[in-house]
Amino acid sequence: MISKLDRLQTSVTSFRVAASKSPFYRESPSPAKPRWVEVLVDYDRQEVEDQKLYTYALSQNLQVQPGDILSVPFGRQQLGAIAIRLLSEPPADLPPERIKSVQEVISAGFFPPSYWQLLNQVATYYHTPLMRVIRMALPPGLLGKSQRRIRLTNSIPTAAQVFLNPPAQQLLNVLTSSKTGDYSWRYLKKQVRQAQRGLQDLLKRQWVESYLEPPKPPRPKRQQVVTLVKFTVPEPEELTPRQQEILRVLGRQGGEVLMTELLQQAQTSSGLIKTLEQKQWVVIEEQEQLRTDRHPMPDRDTPKPLTPAQTEALQAIQGRSGYHPFLLHGITGSGKTEVYLQAIAPILEQGQSILVLVPEIGLTPQLTDRFRARFGAKIRVYHSALSDGERYDTWRQMLQGTPQIVIGTRSAVFAPLPHLGLIILDEEHDTSFKQSQPAPTYHARQVAQWRAQLENCPLILGSATPSMETWFSSGLEKTSTRLSLPERVENRPLPPIAIVDLRRELKQGNRSIFSRSLQDHLRRLGDLQQQGILFIPRRGHSTFVSCRSCGHVLECPHCDVSLSYHYTHEGATERLRCHYCNFSQLQPSHCPECQSPYLKHFGTGTQRVTQELAKLFPELRVIRFDSDTTRTKNAHRTLLTRFVQGEADLLVGTQMLTKGLDIPGVTLVGVVAADGLLHQGDYRAGEEAVQILTQVAGRAGRGDDPGQVIIQTYSPDHRAIQAVQQNAYATFMEQELQEREAYHYPPYSSLVLFRFSGLDLMEVQTAADRVAEVLESRAGSYQVLGPAPARVMRVSDAYRWQILLKFPPGAEIDLPSLGELRSLCSARVSLHLDIDPLNFG
Repeated sequence: MISKLDRLQTSVTSFRVAASKSPFYRESPSPAKPRWVEVLVDYDRQEVEDQKLYTYALSQNLQVQPGDILSVPFGRQQLGAIAIRLLSEPPADLPPERIKSVQEVISAGFFPPSYWQLLNQVATYYHTPLMRVIRMALPPGLLGKSQRRIRLTNSIPTAAQVFLNPPAQQLLNVLTSSKTGDYSWRYLKKQVRQAQRGLQDLLKRQWVESYLEPPKPPRPKRQQVVTLVKFTVPEPEELTPRQQEILRVLGRQGGEVLMTELLQQAQTSSGLIKTLEQKQWVVIEEQEQLRTDRHPMPDRDTPKPLTPAQTEALQAIQGRSGYHPFLLHGITGSGKTEVYLQAIAPILEQGQSILVLVPEIGLTPQLTDRFRARFGAKIRVYHSALSDGERYDTWRQMLQGTPQIVIGTRSAVFAPLPHLGLIILDEEHDTSFKQSQPAPTYHARQVAQWRAQLENCPLILGSATPSMETWFSSGLEKTSTRLSLPERVENRPLPPIAIVDLRRELKQGNRSIFSRSLQDHLRRLGDLQQQGILFIPRRGHSTFVSCRSCGHVLECPHCDVSLSYHYTHEGATERLRCHYCNFSQLQPSHCPECQSPYLKHFGTGTQRVTQELAKLFPELRVIRFDSDTTRTKNAHRTLLTRFVQGEADLLVGTQMLTKGLDIPGVTLVGVVAADGLLHQGDYRAGEEAVQILTQVAGRAGRGDDPGQVIIQTYSPDHRAIQAVQQNAYATFMEQELQEREAYHYPPYSSLVLFRFSGLDLMEVQTAADRVAEVLESRAGSYQVLGPAPARVMRVSDAYRWQILLKFPPGAEIDLPSLGELRSLCSARVSLHLDIDPLNFG
């Protein structure tokens, strides 16, 4: 293994040069059989910007193609690598005897040619090393690396610890406490201070040994399957009654059953089944079992009649060939999903695949069921809540090239579909499509646009509340097409929106978190056998806890934020929790400053709302739907299914409630505290508030019964609140565009955010000042804002500062190299880059 001078550059120019040498494309086989391969190795230098290619030898029986994922020796480790280019002879300056060999092919054919171009485009635009982009795009674990482990030998003398230094004694105690006497070195370093010193002592005495454990990438899951091969009736003396019963169970199951299931259903042993195999009645063999969604198939669905606006939109989409972006701007309940479904059908029939992206995992089950009802087993689901094995199997299914529909969250934009005919982003405005960390800080909408261009296929961006960038682009001629769905299906009216002034409620003596109007509607829910949704911007019980005597606010010891009060149910432990670093502590009985017992909980969270509901409306059945209650696998599906089936009257939750839920029984939507959305302190606050409130209001009145929306606020005259009440989204967006243009904010500029963090405040501030000086000295087209503290300056004991750059619209984002800028920072200060940031906290 010798480093080459060739390097993969992450710039557009160097990519074109590299492409001319074909490192990213499958080449025609050379006359001589390739015996060497150049690879991109996934090694530990996380911030490498110019990554080198390394040459490895191929054994005679190893078949490798560009795009394969390999396992290669690298120094003392065994690492994952990507095959880039095959060679029929080694480089002239590299002796063949010094070239190490590829160990094995982990997965073949993971990168179609256009896929390489997409990954390089992401690396270039987001200023991220190509290998980091590849690692992010692949299923977890495929680019594995060997792990150093320490294990006991059999030659430890009795009472040996008296001869050892203290760290060695501690290491020996930890190892001997294990049944195997074997731990990873990473684990041991966490358990023992000065572990390296102790290890050297143990190695010198040969009482332990250090070794490398090869990586364990995901593999296909294989299980024993029992297959019936004789279908005649056995003679009575030929088989025992128990054996005959096994055959009957097999027959009822179609003649083929997993061994584990047959053992359970027939209540038998593997020995009896193996006897049947010896008598040639069955065959036992291993078969691959896909780790995929095993939920029952919903009832078959057929295409619905379209409204005139839906028909016009569908005809416009189907009338275009090749790449073209569409904004499908349909009010909530206008039938955007039906347009998607009918646009997809002919593309599937043509043998192509479709990629559908949604913002949240919580939205995936309901949309998946709708698509499966229409298209059956052609649906694949891909998101981060799947296990590593499930993602690996789904990825391999995509590579088969059969016509299919992949539904997933942000990361699914990299799904390797060979014959892509359409890309859809549902709820395209949602900020969940943007990754803020780790790098690359990509936006799925931008990557989807690049991918649609590379695949030469249409792109549909659907939303009732389009993002400012998409709204602006769709208003430009020849850039994209804006399609409008201005009415709900079946002429259902939009629900009326009532604004409740909480200041007036307080003056009239109502100190409840529910206004009198909302209380009246909640009281009627049970009588009318209808359902409702209560939206709260924050989970937990209360926003902060304060002393009523001295005013002290209980804050996180590691972050510059207040602790939230959590009290899940009657009799539960009262805890305070930080929603930034997850620090938790017991609720104190007295103020830590003045020892006063009078601590009061301020603000409103989901826990407090559910407790108040239990007191005021004990007859209402409530389901809480937030990140605390949906942590476990399939929790989103389980809770929503219970609600849809009528097991609860109210769904209480945070922003995941606003995203595409279509529940006909919901007639009431209440926004308990809208003010938490209005005063966020950045230029996007108004846009986000209108989007969230419009979306949650649109959950009401989707069935036969009319809906009602009640928004509680202390700022009833805020223009965002007024825009939501009057359904004046287009007018609001035009006003916002004027303000954005006046202050040169997106879409009239591009932003780049530098984030600095470290445990020492002065080191962080000094690093930010130095980088700002360099940026200002080279500033050409961009404006430098800062450095300044982040909105929350300290998180997890790390201080955070920021620098914001503004580029003119369409200007090339030309920056000094990250390596150069990081050299200006202390080793204890981290520097991260966020292209097109949405989060300034």
